[in-house]
Amino acid sequence: MRHEAESDPEQTTRGPAPPKANRPQPGSALVVLRFAVRMLILIGFASIGTIGFARTLEALLTMAAIYCSAIATLRREAPFGPVLTNFDEAAAYALCALMVSKAA
Repeated sequence: MRHEAESDPEQTTRGPAPPKANRPQPGSALVVLRFAVRMLILIGFASIGTIGFARTLEALLTMAAIYCSAIATLRREAPFGPVLTNFDEAAAYALCALMVSKAA
C-alpha cells in the first residue's frame, strides 16, 4: 500500500509548505493609501486646533510617528523590507513633522 505522498511526485519534490503568518501583510499600495488617509484626518484635526494649525499638525504628526513605530515593533515588522511597513510610515510622519516645525 502506498502513501499519498508517494503517489504525488510533485509533493515530495516541493517539500513542506512555508508557515503562514497570522495576518496577511499589506502591500505597498495599501500602506501609501493608509498614509494618505491618515494625513487627511490629521490635517482636518489640525485645522480645528486651538494652538494654531502648524503647532497642532506638528504635534499630531509626532504622535502618529510614535504610534506607527510602536505598532511596527509589536508586529515585528522588518525595518528595511521589500515592501513598505509601519516603520516607513513612521519615518514619513517624522519627516513631515520636521518640515512643519521648520516652516513655522
